[in-house]
Amino acid sequence: MAKAKANTELCKGCRLCVGVCPRKAIVPLTTVNKKGYEIIRIDEEACIGCGMCYKMCPDYVFTVE
Repeated sequence: MAKAKANTELCKGCRLCVGVCPRKAIVPLTTVNKKGYEIIRIDEEACIGCGMCYKMCPDYVFTVE
C-alpha cells in the first residue's frame, strides 16, 4: 500500500496538509527545521496514501510511495 513521505526540510509550517488529511495522519509538531519552521510528522499507520497532502502542499514536501 502506498504511503506519504515528507521531506521536512522543505516544510514552511503552513499546516495546509493537516487540514486536508482524511485520516488525520499528519501531526503538527513544535519541532523546527533548519529554516526555523515548525514541521509535521506522518503517522504511517494511519496514512492510506491518498495523496491529498501531496496535492495541497505548495512547497512540494510530500511524495507518495
